[in-house]
Amino acid sequence: MPVDALLFDKDGTLFEFAATWNSWTETLIRDLAQGQDDVAQKLASVLGYDLNAGALRPDSIAIACANAEIAAAIASVIDHMDASEIEDHLGVSAASADLAEAVPLVAFLDDLLARGKVLGVMTNDAEYSARSQLERSGVLGHFEFVAGYDSGHGAKPDPDPLLAFCKAVGVEPGRTAMVGDSRHDLEAGSAAGMRRIGVLTGLALQDDLAPLADVVLPDIGHIPAWLDT
Repeated sequence: MPVDALLFDKDGTLFEFAATWNSWTETLIRDLAQGQDDVAQKLASVLGYDLNAGALRPDSIAIACANAEIAAAIASVIDHMDASEIEDHLGVSAASADLAEAVPLVAFLDDLLARGKVLGVMTNDAEYSARSQLERSGVLGHFEFVAGYDSGHGAKPDPDPLLAFCKAVGVEPGRTAMVGDSRHDLEAGSAAGMRRIGVLTGLALQDDLAPLADVVLPDIGHIPAWLDT
């Protein structure tokens, strides 16, 4: 069955995860710790961040969890902001993060649109952050649907936000591919009855994604060739 629509995860899929979020996470930790090294260590622990290596670990909650969950974990460590304030801070701060595109996005998405594909984004980041980042990359207008965990459809691995995309654009799930770098992305795609494309621009490895995916590609730039097979 042909693929008529593609729904992309954002972090680790459209944007390389480590290159975009490692330094941002360390800045976040230092800011929230307010100069207290013991608090910084606790924040690094709950976020799954290795302060010595300057990198998020593969089991980090930042990879697939929604901002509300991440904020709750941070709130268990600091006392100068509550979970709601932290959640707001995460969304605003992430919106201005330095972005590392997985491939040159304008050309890649132009090609998919020229093929007649319908495109969307579903991220467990906030919708405000997602729209800001896509706009800064010059590709917001390429997508007919952009949703975050706070858009009213739920969050991955729940299939509801994926099905909301299909309903919004009028494409059946079986003719849609979910593209993502995490197990949550692919689990959501499976539950929604979609094709599933795993990419290795996040922190998950081939062996992590292969059991859940129809195909695992080095990055989204290989999707056009896969569509042609």
